[in-house]
Amino acid sequence: QVQLVESGGGLVQAGGSLRLSCLASGRTFSPYAMGWFRQAPGKEREFVSHIMWTGGRTYYADSVKGRFTISTDNAKNTVYLKMNSLKPEDTAVSYCAADLRSTFYRGTYYYTKIQTYDYWGQGTQVTVSS
Repeated sequence: QVQLVESGGGLVQAGGSLRLSCLASGRTFSPYAMGWFRQAPGKEREFVSHIMWTGGRTYYADSVKGRFTISTDNAKNTVYLKMNSLKPEDTAVSYCAADLRSTFYRGTYYYTKIQTYDYWGQGTQVTVSS
């Protein structure tokens, strides 16, 4: 069993920065991809960014491109999301997710889908005030 635990959320003013962390524990952790998603009040969960665990290929939603950076520390079983120039519309619960089922690259779009991921963290609140 794999457990994912997010941390680093909080309250920040518009224009500020936060760095989210997602620590994986449990059995030997070797995902194919890791993703960050978020869910604002009254809205569906949406894709933010993903990264291939080996090779580090990344992809971002248009809404965060140029402001957010996803990265991993494989030795620490941790994925990060550095969020700069935060906006009030970034307010949401942020979730990390792991894909342990893929065995080959299935294309960028595949890893933007919620159903691709088989393990999820409990979420961390990000609140951006105007």
